[in-house]
Amino acid sequence: MIGKEYLHTAQALLRSAKSITDETIANRLMVLAADYERRVHKAALAPAADRAGSSPRLAKSD
Repeated sequence: MIGKEYLHTAQALLRSAKSITDETIANRLMVLAADYERRVHKAALAPAADRAGSSPRLAKSD
């Protein structure tokens, strides 16, 4: 499951960020971890949208 993989990656990035003494690199890792957490949330919402029959893409209006 993709969401689970993203969550594991986010957790690993956060652990790494906590152990790094270079603040700039630690902050970048935390931002990257937050991005993966957003991906977890997005992946969790995708199956619900599929079940509802709606597409995550926006429909074009003419």
